[in-house]
Amino acid sequence: MYDQWWFSCSVPYSRGVRSRAGCFCLSRRYVSAVPVTTVHQPTHREALWELEAAFERGDLITVFGRCTVDYDGRAASSLGLGRRLLVLKPDGAALVHTDENQQPVNWQPPGSEHHAAVRDGQLRVRSVRTSPDETLDIHFETVEQLSAMAVSGRRELSVTGSEADLRNALLDRPAAIEAGFEPLATERPTDAGPIDIFGRDSEGRPVVVELKRRRVGPSAASQLRRYVAAIEREEGDNAAVRGILVAPSVTDRARRLLAEHDLEFVAVAPPAADDDADSLPPIDDDADSLSTAPPASDREEPSAVDTDDEESTASSTAEPPSEESN
Repeated sequence: MYDQWWFSCSVPYSRGVRSRAGCFCLSRRYVSAVPVTTVHQPTHREALWELEAAFERGDLITVFGRCTVDYDGRAASSLGLGRRLLVLKPDGAALVHTDENQQPVNWQPPGSEHHAAVRDGQLRVRSVRTSPDETLDIHFETVEQLSAMAVSGRRELSVTGSEADLRNALLDRPAAIEAGFEPLATERPTDAGPIDIFGRDSEGRPVVVELKRRRVGPSAASQLRRYVAAIEREEGDNAAVRGILVAPSVTDRARRLLAEHDLEFVAVAPPAADDDADSLPPIDDDADSLSTAPPASDREEPSAVDTDDEESTASSTAEPPSEESN
């Protein structure tokens, strides 16, 4: 059964497509003139046809089904039969996901080549990298769903709420630190490291400002103390150098350490995406901290490769990027 739909709208359109076991169902959806092809429970040959067309168009492809995964290259690894999601990107990246964690269990980087074949009653999708030589094979016993879609805007990521956003907002509105504060330098070098913002207060005293974009503990207070000591060494023993920690909030231990060393704390959060410097009022001391994702784990080196000749194949080649990011 083939259904072809065209929609022109600014929001995603969702309509369930049901197919009985063994029934091949293809739906083509156009949202704002962008095609999305979804194949439900195709045969291996039908899945190969769709992969051939998607490779030719340069689509992003997802394949879900029961499969084994084999990697061979700098190491070797294998995954037995299981239900997994394969993502093939037009830049050559290949990702195999399970139902756990955010990281793929096996993958190939951008610049790899995608190939597909029907062999020995299975759909084989292969990702090949030439430098170094690495091959990732995914053998599908069954394919539950295959989707292909044109994806754009991949280089338009904009990061907000960073320490740099906080610094720029404070430079535009230094009174958010305190009235009369005059910033003189950013990333000012000292023998203890660079100072985020260096300036002077209304009485001309040196002020060291350390910025943090999220809730901080004693280590931030200690870092500020080292910067203040560095400026004291430069200015002389009689210099009354002030230190101010600017962050959304601090822990009780950090607050005690600041007080112990006559250092100060001003509660300010980084501006949101649509904010500007005028939207920087100090925030409540006990506000929740911003969170960051944990660092990505090292790649699991995926396993033995079937080198039989293809009965029929499809392939996709992407130019290697200037920088590789694993």
